Amino acid sequence: MAPVELQKPEGLQLSQVASDTVKVWDPIVRLFHWTVVTACILNLFVLEEGKYWHRLTGYVVATAIAVRIVWGVVGTKHARFGDFFPTLAKVRTQILGMINGSEQRYIGHNPLASIMMLGLMALLAMTALSGWMTTLDAFWGDKWLEEVHGVIANSIMVLAFIHAGAALIESWRHRENLVWSMVTGRKRA
Repeated sequence: MAPVELQKPEGLQLSQVASDTVKVWDPIVRLFHWTVVTACILNLFVLEEGKYWHRLTGYVVATAIAVRIVWGVVGTKHARFGDFFPTLAKVRTQILGMINGSEQRYIGHNPLASIMMLGLMALLAMTALSGWMTTLDAFWGDKWLEEVHGVIANSIMVLAFIHAGAALIESWRHRENLVWSMVTGRKRA
């Protein structure tokens, strides 16, 4: 989806147009997101499985996850897990709101997006761990572990496509380019 261009309405100062957005995603959150996107594309579609660059990319993801977990505790408001942790009540409220047209707008992650994000992070961590385990002598040549690693990686791909599709649909429903907000860090106020 193309970025929404802000046009200066007649009689309005540019500083007023810029103030119509709010900073949501800090640089660490955005760097984590696009690092994971790039790494998944590389490891799922470009790099040869198990080779040096595939493994190195996996280690980059493992490092990014560690940084994101720390940042989820000490980071900016919308980066903190406490800001968006999905409870059953929050998820139920969002789903019912979507059904009856009274859905609340969230500046940060909404409850369903939070489930997706945390699920993807868990799968990424399991993929990194299982990939690393395949390099250990204790598991050298074990096909079951390679199969588990592949199933988890393919699960990431499925969830990533659902995530991307949901971001596009929600951008359309809310008239707000959510993909672009993960580039700029800003959303409509």
